[in-house]
Amino acid sequence: MVLNGIDSITKYRHLFAGKRLGLITAPTGLTRDFESTITVLHEHFHLTALFSPEHGVRGDLDAGALVDTYTDPYTNVPVYSLYRKDSKRLTPEMLEEVDLVVYDIQDVGVRYYTFIYTMLYALEDCARAGVEFVVLDRVNPLNGVTVEGNVLKPGFKSFVGNYELAVRYGMTAGEVATMANDQMQWKAALHIIPLEGWERRMSFPDTGLTWVHPSLGMPRYETALLYTGTCLFEGTNCSEGRGTTFPFEMIGAPFISAQQLADEMNAKGLPGIRFRPVHFKPTSSKHAGELCGGVQLYITDLQALKPLDVGVTLLFTIRDLYASFAFLPPLKEGSRPFIDLLGGDILYRDATVQADQLLEQFAEESRQFAQEKQRYHIYR
Repeated sequence: MVLNGIDSITKYRHLFAGKRLGLITAPTGLTRDFESTITVLHEHFHLTALFSPEHGVRGDLDAGALVDTYTDPYTNVPVYSLYRKDSKRLTPEMLEEVDLVVYDIQDVGVRYYTFIYTMLYALEDCARAGVEFVVLDRVNPLNGVTVEGNVLKPGFKSFVGNYELAVRYGMTAGEVATMANDQMQWKAALHIIPLEGWERRMSFPDTGLTWVHPSLGMPRYETALLYTGTCLFEGTNCSEGRGTTFPFEMIGAPFISAQQLADEMNAKGLPGIRFRPVHFKPTSSKHAGELCGGVQLYITDLQALKPLDVGVTLLFTIRDLYASFAFLPPLKEGSRPFIDLLGGDILYRDATVQADQLLEQFAEESRQFAQEKQRYHIYR
């Protein structure tokens, strides 16, 4: 049986006893029996503060929506925002309310996903303030072995890539925290409550755990796997499927011929994936209310699939087929285009670069990162 950190918390009561606890969590902060981590800490220890990441501690906010400070109606514990317009950090005033900060959020194992940076920001802030930090570790749903993609380059840091990770990094949140604390020399008083029964080769279907969507755009395990590659479309004028029932599993735009694109992609013979021509109208986000042609991605072999290869190949195919394709401009003046921030490099916008060249370079960076991360493995 696979147990996440919260399921073993009674073995580590000594870490929490007599301390004022602050908790960074989200709806995925649950025991195996679906009891909220908020409830567990509130009933058994002294929970004095909740810290809200993107989407809110109860998951009631859309992607990108700013979080205000408020009181949790179920516990009467104050909720402080870690997703403010001006900052995503713990402030000295917040940290005065606690002796120890606990982190419990299900990660998806992909560099663009923002919860991992909420954790790393908080770890650094706690190190500066001399406040202890505990990670209630959780499985990496994409397994702890496979690494894909390039490593984030200096000068490309943002909240969708703020640490030098590969795109698919094959580590748990606890391992990432351990690596960052060492490499950045934060010297935080860091404690990891480890997983039990999890092996690195395990993907989410192997764990026997129930998938609880980490955010509204991540309804299934298959979505998280494909997101490794299809999230790149957030930096383009194509819909990544937001506003549909298959976010990150359907890609399209009004200027795309569905059948043509499906035929082109299926002809490439990419392992573990098939493409079906689709037409859809997103209800929100890009091209809301417009009819889009595109493809739906179907996983046919979980072991053979290389989702970043799929995303990169699909993006470059659309770029080469349709003159209306474009990368989106920077979100604000003076910043980089969003594709650069997602990609951690400028190469995606280089018109002379082809998909196979990019993927060949990425393979070498992945190999080096896979070797480096082994020093921080907690699990076999």
